[in-house]
Amino acid sequence: MHTTIQPRPKKLLEQARDVLRLKHYSYRTEEPYIFWMRRYILFHNKRHPKEMGSAEIEAFLSYLAVEEKVAASTQNQALCALLFLYRHVLKLESPLTFDAVRAKRSRYLPTVLTKEEALSVIAHLSGVHQILIQLLYGCGLRLHEALQ
Repeated sequence: MHTTIQPRPKKLLEQARDVLRLKHYSYRTEEPYIFWMRRYILFHNKRHPKEMGSAEIEAFLSYLAVEEKVAASTQNQALCALLFLYRHVLKLESPLTFDAVRAKRSRYLPTVLTKEEALSVIAHLSGVHQILIQLLYGCGLRLHEALQ
């Protein structure tokens, strides 16, 4: 008699990782998305996201802003990860609406080089370093993308 062993069903975060890869998201996006999905599930005592919705997302995002005092960009990343989970992994089309406490935006402006300053820095480099920086600057690549 021949028995067929059925593969175990994939866990939710494994499914999420598969969908992220299927949609060609970068590894630099995949890792924080999985991190925020896991944090959300653990925050709600390991309840399955299908059992939760807008109120739970709102509570989690508010917690991040009020208790953990995360930056607005961090809170927004967590929100994007959860929206991805609900829309693309769980395939729930119903619009999620919530009114979470928003993290405060940073008050400082990043220091940005002018075009002339950037070209001056590049001119002072040579060899592989110069080529790499020219590639980063000219193509708008992230460091990890250029190094690959």
